Amino acid sequence: MPRTGGEGAGLDRLLGAVPPASGAIVMGTGIVSVALSQDGQEWLSRLLLVLAAAIWLTLGVLLAARALRDHAQFRRDVRLPAAFTAVAGTAVLATRLTLLGWHRVGAALLAIALILWLGLLGPVLRNWTAPTVGASFILTVGTESLALLAAVLAFEYRAGWLLEAALVPFVLGLCFYAFVLSRFDRRQLAIGRGDHWVTGGALAISTVAAGRITLAADHLDLLGGAVGVLRGVALALWVLTFLWLPVLLVAEARHRRVRYDVRRWSTVFPVGMYAACSFVVGDVASAPLVTSFARVWVWVALAVWAVVAFGLARTAAAALAEALGQAPPRP
Repeated sequence: MPRTGGEGAGLDRLLGAVPPASGAIVMGTGIVSVALSQDGQEWLSRLLLVLAAAIWLTLGVLLAARALRDHAQFRRDVRLPAAFTAVAGTAVLATRLTLLGWHRVGAALLAIALILWLGLLGPVLRNWTAPTVGASFILTVGTESLALLAAVLAFEYRAGWLLEAALVPFVLGLCFYAFVLSRFDRRQLAIGRGDHWVTGGALAISTVAAGRITLAADHLDLLGGAVGVLRGVALALWVLTFLWLPVLLVAEARHRRVRYDVRRWSTVFPVGMYAACSFVVGDVASAPLVTSFARVWVWVALAVWAVVAFGLARTAAAALAEALGQAPPRP
């Protein structure tokens, strides 16, 4: 049970400021780091990687403390699709570390992400509600992040079995996407607080996963004629992903949402994913125009990251001051 009064109350307020969607901070920071690296902006990419790793570790400590201090609330949190941000954040961070050459760390984090995914899947599906919202698509993102990381590790380790295993979450993630989309409340495009962008972001990570599986299959000379099919699937998913972009941009222009919300990190992630998936598809499909778009859009992603990170810094400072008793409780 949570304690009351004094330092205990301050700690409760601090832990209460860490919602289930907090893993999206790692997701957004990590994928912008990946996209910057793909563009050759290595020092910027590594700076964001360090930030993503520090945030991942901090959130791990805070969420563990929350589980111990208020187990009932923690159990309610893990029934929400937003809890899959923990899976996706871990896998995206691991993907960047693997691309940097830290293969063993990437493999260890794949095991952690898989354990988290297995632990969350049952509670989330048993407590599923409809109509769905943008955060519901995190179910797809978390699943596809496993496929992406497995494909990257298969390429680095030349592990054919791991590449074949990556096909399972890839296909399952697409099935989850269709399931969520069929129940999606389209009013979320107007009233969502940032997570509505995951409608496109979930397809974008599916595109990256398809592209990475294709690159690994080429590298390992596996899957035979299926490689051509996968290349076509990656390109088709890229087209579908980009059908969402004008819709999302128009929704932002018509329904301005300027106040910070943790769900805005679920905007940063898709925006970064649009760059990352375009770099991969440009490579897989030998499409220079797609790559050119990615080289421009990566700076859009960095700008969006910076704006949302500023909002996070202000909010975190206020929450910390409140927890330490240096500021009155927020209304």
